[in-house]
Amino acid sequence: MGVERQKQAIYQLDLFGGEPKFVGHGTGGDGGTGTTVREVLQAPAAKERKRALTQDLMERVTRPYNLNKAWKRVKANKGAPGVDGMTVDELREWLAMHKGELVESLMEGSYCPQVVRGVKIPKPGGGIRQLGIPTVVDRLVQQAILQILEPILDSTFSKSSFGFRPRRGAHDALKRARKYVADGRTIVVDIDLEKFFDRVNHDVLMARLARHIEDTRLLRIIRRFLEAGIMQDGVRTRRVEGTPQGGPLSPLLANLLLDDLDKELEQRGHCFCRYADDCNIYVRTREAGQRVMKSITRFLEDKLHLKVNKNKSAVAPVWERKFLGYRLLHTGDLGLAPQSIKRFKERIRQITCRNRAVSLSTMIEELNVFITGWVTYFRLAKCKGHLEKLDSWIRRKLRCVRLKQCKRVKTIAAFFQNLGVPDWRAWVGALSGKGWWRLAGTPQASEAMSLGWFNNQGLMSLTKWYLMVNR
Repeated sequence: MGVERQKQAIYQLDLFGGEPKFVGHGTGGDGGTGTTVREVLQAPAAKERKRALTQDLMERVTRPYNLNKAWKRVKANKGAPGVDGMTVDELREWLAMHKGELVESLMEGSYCPQVVRGVKIPKPGGGIRQLGIPTVVDRLVQQAILQILEPILDSTFSKSSFGFRPRRGAHDALKRARKYVADGRTIVVDIDLEKFFDRVNHDVLMARLARHIEDTRLLRIIRRFLEAGIMQDGVRTRRVEGTPQGGPLSPLLANLLLDDLDKELEQRGHCFCRYADDCNIYVRTREAGQRVMKSITRFLEDKLHLKVNKNKSAVAPVWERKFLGYRLLHTGDLGLAPQSIKRFKERIRQITCRNRAVSLSTMIEELNVFITGWVTYFRLAKCKGHLEKLDSWIRRKLRCVRLKQCKRVKTIAAFFQNLGVPDWRAWVGALSGKGWWRLAGTPQASEAMSLGWFNNQGLMSLTKWYLMVNR
């Protein structure tokens, strides 16, 4: 496809009119000039520039290019429908009929979001996480607002904040933490906020937002998003606090609120890393850690009206705690946290369950997707020995599945023979009377289903992928 045809294909997706213009790096995608928000805010007369930049934000939110970009992002993210049942695929037809009304309500500041659909999911470490799924129209509006607000707010955030921010991620936080530990700060103040997203105080958050935004129309709409009720099991509940996870705007608002914590820690001269509501402060002695824990807990509860989970928070050596699934060693190196290995095995057991009515090839495809993603995330850890053991364990799980699929003694013996095991040894293994797991660990099973056999089946090796991504 030529360049012109590609452009035509893109323009056909635009629902709100207008052609995309060249956007310089850091503009926030509003179709403006190439000047970045950070440059504007750092220029002379920064306060006047900032006021001018944030007075007419709703005009920028409703620009055709910004709305088209938001629609494409919502469509790409897919996601479940909200309380109205409208799917992402049905959004285009709705917009074709109602886009004028939508833009008008946004410009007037009269837009009212619908209630969110409540969904509860189990947390990996135990407990329940409350999610709120907005309607697709509300997700479109939130995404359009996010694309304008993120460059303005993100430029003011701390360099020690890494969660839900552009061009920053978990690996950046881990590398920063590794430097702190290597420098001798081997005691961590691990602060866990109890049900953070459910306890965000609306008044406190809106006060922080009003520091950066002059457009009252936008502030009113964001307040309505915060106060939109939640529909759970057919019951509508009014929301007086919290910003449930699930909407595009929630992570940015959470970072805005916790930026006060970051600024407080920076003012005190602490070395810390924060990823969303997971904050680790690194100090040299346990006594210093106890003082920091006490004072920061008081700050969070008195100033931000947040509650510290005292059961999950602790002052301890870094190797006794986990951070983003990793375990920091006293040398500053990274290892796998025991909880991460445990969750990995639980997922492997689900995929390789012998009672699943799927073929071995389907299981291997699912394993490969999970393995590549898991190893890519944990590639910073020194864990080659662990991965070799896990590789061996996964192969035995798959041998177990394949042997059970044979079902009968005669079929098992024939399977061994076809894969090169001598006849008498194949029958000895098949007639052993051992259970499936023990049979999968016999020399006959290892000889028949060797490393070469698994390579032919297309199984991805954790160790090989780990060495490849760290090459």
